Amino acid sequence: MANELLRKIPKVDDILKHEDWKMLVRQYPENVAKDALRECLDELRVSMREGKAASVPTISDIISGTQKKAGLVTAPQLKRVINGTGIIIHTNFGRSLLAKRAIDAVVNAASHYTNLEYDLKRGARGDRYEHCTHILKRLTGADSALVVNNNAGAVFLILNTLAEGKEVIISRGELIEIGGSFRIPDVMKKSGAILREVGTTNRTYIEDYERAISEDTGLLMKAHTSNFRIRGFTHETRAEELAVLGRRYNIPTFYDAGSGLLYPAGEEKMHGEPLVTLEITKGLDVLSFSGDKLLGAPQAGIILGDRACIGMMKKNPMTRALRPDKFTLAALENTLLLYLDTDAAQREIPTLAMIYQDGNILKRRAQRIAAGIRKRCGALSVSVAAVNSEAGGGSLPDVVIPSFAVALKPQTMSIGHLEERLRNLDIPIVGRIEKERLVLDMRTILKDDEPFLLAGIETALRG
Repeated sequence: MANELLRKIPKVDDILKHEDWKMLVRQYPENVAKDALRECLDELRVSMREGKAASVPTISDIISGTQKKAGLVTAPQLKRVINGTGIIIHTNFGRSLLAKRAIDAVVNAASHYTNLEYDLKRGARGDRYEHCTHILKRLTGADSALVVNNNAGAVFLILNTLAEGKEVIISRGELIEIGGSFRIPDVMKKSGAILREVGTTNRTYIEDYERAISEDTGLLMKAHTSNFRIRGFTHETRAEELAVLGRRYNIPTFYDAGSGLLYPAGEEKMHGEPLVTLEITKGLDVLSFSGDKLLGAPQAGIILGDRACIGMMKKNPMTRALRPDKFTLAALENTLLLYLDTDAAQREIPTLAMIYQDGNILKRRAQRIAAGIRKRCGALSVSVAAVNSEAGGGSLPDVVIPSFAVALKPQTMSIGHLEERLRNLDIPIVGRIEKERLVLDMRTILKDDEPFLLAGIETALRG
């Protein structure tokens, strides 16, 4: 039976002469189409040999299958996603969204030549890092600044520059791991620095640091535990204590401040998150933080501090390997410029706008979306639910942000099946399953997502 079916498979020459094929190669490159056809025919032969195919498809059917495969090959893998999870700085979804001003700056940098490394005043080669240094110094009061590709790179560069071959003293309770297996001890080892942990997990005093100082000490380090909190019987060495100790022994000091909070927000929202503009006044030699977390900018590692220390980092050969491109610098500079007016920053930087979004507005949006779903979709229970959002991105682990969501409960399929269908749309919709409902948190659903949200839910229900 299998051999008989195999003999009846249309010849490739006949397929290539078919009118449907001519239409296909007008839509896709011919080499891509032929590779897809070869895959389709190979799969068909295997299916026949295994007894899974009981008949031979027509040439049109074969070409239709080929078209789907060619479409998968030529479609971008990086897609727009509708984020209904309520996690604002969602690491898996690219973290912070950019402000319109930053987006326009990226488009401008992509569309035209720029003065990335050209000094327009002198008419000579310039320094790419100067584009953000001026505004960072103005906003934070830092002596100098340097931007690299991310904060992991910043930590590595600081350790390698200031403490290669020497000991770095840090509290045992601050040996953090961030998502993607970024561990302070591992980064320190790769940098050439030697870990010297002091204190205990929950209590470390300045005396612990002082007792560990020796002729081999190269750096005193502090790291913000941005993605967890230790509660109860605890004691943490303050940044200003570390700065005083460093000056006494002439040892540089460094604080990895993590999330990059520049906006002077209320304590009820930011819950003890270190404010960069305050930390820089405490006398530490170097401070670093991320650009794409609470700062609301693109992925970047921002280093602030002593001019001499940062000058040494600029001369480090590894700096070139960690340098940001023109798109990062354009987006970062224009995000930072928004911080000159804190009201504009909260209004126009999406990360801050989402954190501070009014709950009543979210509730009204959820009610309007729920009404639209009811009109377009049957066999579905739709309600508005009070839920909690999160900052995400390894930031504000203790902070719960009250929000409102559209909750869906399908009647003709399982919640898991609906979630899978929504996730596999052309514009995927990702929510969370909670209390036997699929919850779509309005805090992270953009206004221009709404038409695609409604259409996507309707498509998923229809199958």
